[in-house]
Amino acid sequence: MIRHIRRTSVFCLLLLVLLLLNAARVQLLNSDVYAHNPANHRAALQRYDQPRGSIVVGDAPVTGSRDSGGSLQYARTYTQGPLYAPVTGYASQIYGTSLLENAEDAILSGTDARLAPVPLWTALTREQQPAGDVVTTIAPSVQRAAYEGLGGKKGAVAAVEPATGKILALVSTPSYDPGELSGSSTASSNAWARLNAAADRPMLNRALRQTYPPGSTFKVVTAAAALDHGVVEDPDAATDTPSPFTLPGTSTRLTNEAGGCKDASLRRAFEVSCNTVFARLGVDVGLDGMADTAEKFGFNDDSLMIPSRVAESTFDTDMNDAQLALSSIGQYNTAATPLQMAMVAAAVANDGDLRRPYLVDRLTDAQGHTLTHTRPRRLHRAMSEDTAHQLRALMTDVVTKGTGTKAAIPGATVGGKTGTAQHGVGNSGTPYAWFVSWAQADGAEEPAVAVAVVVEDAAARRADISGGGSAAPLARQVMRAALDR
Repeated sequence: MIRHIRRTSVFCLLLLVLLLLNAARVQLLNSDVYAHNPANHRAALQRYDQPRGSIVVGDAPVTGSRDSGGSLQYARTYTQGPLYAPVTGYASQIYGTSLLENAEDAILSGTDARLAPVPLWTALTREQQPAGDVVTTIAPSVQRAAYEGLGGKKGAVAAVEPATGKILALVSTPSYDPGELSGSSTASSNAWARLNAAADRPMLNRALRQTYPPGSTFKVVTAAAALDHGVVEDPDAATDTPSPFTLPGTSTRLTNEAGGCKDASLRRAFEVSCNTVFARLGVDVGLDGMADTAEKFGFNDDSLMIPSRVAESTFDTDMNDAQLALSSIGQYNTAATPLQMAMVAAAVANDGDLRRPYLVDRLTDAQGHTLTHTRPRRLHRAMSEDTAHQLRALMTDVVTKGTGTKAAIPGATVGGKTGTAQHGVGNSGTPYAWFVSWAQADGAEEPAVAVAVVVEDAAARRADISGGGSAAPLARQVMRAALDR
């Protein structure tokens, strides 16, 4: 009898061990499979059973939560949603998250282990904590100046603090209200369908995710390459450039909008934006030199996160000389986001030192204690300090006596570069109006801001766009707001 009891006990013990092993398999090895199974609603119910953390701009949150009264209890709310949509993105009970709502979801939803008193235990149990907050680098006055300046036109603005890389403004218009997508009702579904079907693509973040031909604003990069590689030693010396300039290996003649470009010096060519001079300089620098300089400014980098992903800005590395000439004036396959072109201006303003741009200043827990704080970091040495100083002078000349006079600000030194980017079949589309710039208050130790503006539907004649008629006044408005902070 005892022998039978012993065998039964061993068998029961074996069953218990197997049950424990299976429980461990389910909870540890297969937990993600069950957690992401569409039939498992527990995670969604838990996710929305407490208010979501705030995204903070300046000293005030621009997001909140409301009790929806449904099984998914708390839905996201947005203060001034269209103004900050390119920063926050959306948090939807149906369609998930985007931008900062996505990149910092763990903090905002309360699932980040750093929010817990015992992080290791929370990582194992996936226990939800009171949500934390995300404090951004956005300056409210700069953001509003950019948004109101665009006035609903298709376009974008990016503004960066050159010495640190802090992003002071990210605007994309036309915009949308992310609060329309927050809930799980039919209204949210209808809003999603309407916004995605809109011809103006209001949900596209043009500041971060749209690339454009940068046109003549890319001449800042070409000038840096020519100076750094010794192709130009004296900015005031004649460049021996014909006007028009025949693209190498072709019969195609490149012309200029401005006069006085034949044999123009780099300084003169920069002031009035001579295509012929910069096309010739790009060919003289060569493909390897041009690509190297462009990449030091951030082109051809598909890994940039702020922490949201930024679309890759591109400079082709496999071209003939004719294509290189066009690329050197910001055409052919050259493409850039507005943030990338703000980085170009920031590198010039910061003595050639390009800082990594970032949008999150710090993360805090529910009690306001700082969990992490972003520190400025160098991304690249874009050019030598001497080249940067020469480019600062060239960009200042553009604003004082060149094509960018509408960006001038009393009481500040402003440097800029206008741009007109052709696009469409046979260049039939209305040119994109560009302006990149930086501003430093008189008596200040360093520039306060670098700005890039692009306007897609500039309502102006081509000559007016080239003269800074559409983008330069908007950049001036943004720079003034940054100087007044």
